[in-house]
Amino acid sequence: MSGLGPTLKNSDYLATTMLDRQSGDANTAAYLKGTDLEDFGLRRLGFRHNGTDYPLLRPRYYNVPHLTTFAVQEILERAGHHVDTYDATNLWTDDLPAPAPQGDYRAALLSTSFIWTDRDLRNAVRWISATYPGIPIVLGGQYSNLKYTSLMRSIPEIDYIVRGDGEEALPGLLTALEKGSDPETVPNLVYRHSRELLGYRMSPFEYLDLDAFPSPSPKGQWRVIPYESMRGCPFSCKFCSFPAASPKWRYKSAQKIADDWRRYADENGASYISAMDSTFTVPPTRLRELMRLLPDVGVGWEGYSRANVLKTPELIAQLAASHCQFLSIGFESMSDSTLRYMNKKVTRKDNLRAFRLLNEGGLGYRCSFMAGYPGERPEDFAETRDFLSEEYAGHFMLSVFSISDETMPLWEDKEALRIEVHDPDDPDYSWSHIGMDVHTARRLNHTTLDRVRQVNDRAVLRLWQADYQHLLMPQLGRWENIAVEKAVERIGMTPRDHSDPAAAVPQIRKQLDVLSRYGVALYPRADVLSDRPLFHT
Repeated sequence: MSGLGPTLKNSDYLATTMLDRQSGDANTAAYLKGTDLEDFGLRRLGFRHNGTDYPLLRPRYYNVPHLTTFAVQEILERAGHHVDTYDATNLWTDDLPAPAPQGDYRAALLSTSFIWTDRDLRNAVRWISATYPGIPIVLGGQYSNLKYTSLMRSIPEIDYIVRGDGEEALPGLLTALEKGSDPETVPNLVYRHSRELLGYRMSPFEYLDLDAFPSPSPKGQWRVIPYESMRGCPFSCKFCSFPAASPKWRYKSAQKIADDWRRYADENGASYISAMDSTFTVPPTRLRELMRLLPDVGVGWEGYSRANVLKTPELIAQLAASHCQFLSIGFESMSDSTLRYMNKKVTRKDNLRAFRLLNEGGLGYRCSFMAGYPGERPEDFAETRDFLSEEYAGHFMLSVFSISDETMPLWEDKEALRIEVHDPDDPDYSWSHIGMDVHTARRLNHTTLDRVRQVNDRAVLRLWQADYQHLLMPQLGRWENIAVEKAVERIGMTPRDHSDPAAAVPQIRKQLDVLSRYGVALYPRADVLSDRPLFHT
C-alpha cells in the first residue's frame, strides 16, 4: 500500500473560495447568487485553438506512476514474490474507496513516505488490521524510518519497520516469513517477536550501492516518470530530516542517470522525467557531466536545486539546453537572520541572484518560502513578504512552518529558541517559539498571500493548479500563462477578498477582460467545450 498522503498542507487557504478542491463550484454558486454573474463558473472559461474550443481548466489527462509503488513492486517481483498493490489515497477519501484486493497474503506492506502524523498512521494501520487480520504489518518510508522507536512502542499492531534501503531487506524479510526463520540476519530491520512485546530489536544497518543496483521501471507506457537519483543529503538544514533518514549521502552517476532516462523513453514512451531528489543539481562534478550528456538524451525534465548553485547565466543556458523545463528552489526566507537559524548555508544575496537569473532565463521555476521558522520574528518575515509583494515574479509557494517529527535538527535549539509543542497529537498547529506562535505565522502567511495576489501582477501562488493540466494555454509562452493564471487566481479568490459579492462583480469582470486579451472567453455552458487532450508540444 502506497500513495499520496491525506491532504495538501496549507490547502485550507483555498477553503470557501471558487478554487476549493472539494466545493469550488458550490462556493461559486452560493457567493454570486443574486448578482448579474450568478451563472458564472470557472469551468465555463475556455479558448479556441486550431478550430476547437477547449476548457481553460482542463483536468490532467494522464497519471504519473507512484515511485514507491512501482519501485517496491519491482523489487519484490524480481525476488520471486507475488505482489498486489493498493493506492493508499483510498484511505483518505470521503468518496466510496476502491475495494481492497483479496488473497491469501503473507504480509501487508505500508509506505509512510506521504504520511506525516501519528494519527493518520494509526488509522492506516487499524484499517490494515481490520481488512487483513492476522498477517504481519511491515512499514517503510520516510515517516516510519524516522520515528521507528516511538511507533514500535505506541502501535503494537506494527510487526516490522524497514529502516533505510529496502531493496535487500524487504525480499529477505518475506523469505524469512515464508520459511519461519528468524529475521535477525536480514539487514535494516526493526522488529518484535510478538504483538504483545512493546520492545523491539534491530538488525545490522547496511547501505545499497545505488549505481550498482538497477533503477526501477514502471510497467506500461507513461508520459511522465518520477525518478530518484540520490539518498540522503549533503546539507544540514535544521528543518529537514533527510540526513537523519539516510545519514550516508549517496548518488547515481551522471552516466547511469542518462542511461535510465533513455531506457524510460524507449521502453515506457516517457517524454518527461520528474527528479524527486531534495537537490538534483549537486554535486557540481555530476552536474557538469549531466550538462554534457542530457542534451543528447532528448527527454524533458524537472528537479530541485539550491539557490547558491545557480550562479551564472551560462549555467541557466546549459540547463535549458539539457531539456530542463522546471526547477523548484527552496529559498525559505529573504531574511539573513532567519536563514542563519535554519542553517540553510545560503544568504539573501544568493536567493536574489538565483531569482534574477531564473527570471531573465528561459526556464520555468517555483521558489518556496515559509513563515514562522523558530527564531523568526514578524519583522524578519517582513523581508520575505516585501520581496514577494514588490519584486518576485513567477510561481511561488508560501507555507507555514511545520514541526513534523522529533528528529528535526532544530530541536538542538529548543532551549535557546524556546520551542514548544502544546499538543503532541497535532504538532503542526500547536507550536510556539521565541519569535512567534503558529497562529501568528498562519496570519502572516494568509495576509501575505492576500497582499501578493492583490498588488503583484507577475507572482502566482502554486497551490490550486495541481488538478489541472500545465500549461493552461500550451500555445502561449510562460509569461502569458503566468498572466492567465494570475487572472484565474484573482477571480477564484474573490470570496476571500470581497465580503460583498456585489463589490466583487466589477473585479471579476476586470479579470475577464484581462483573460480576453489572451484569447480566453466565458462560454455559455461548460459542456460545449471539448474534452479532448491538448498537450504542450
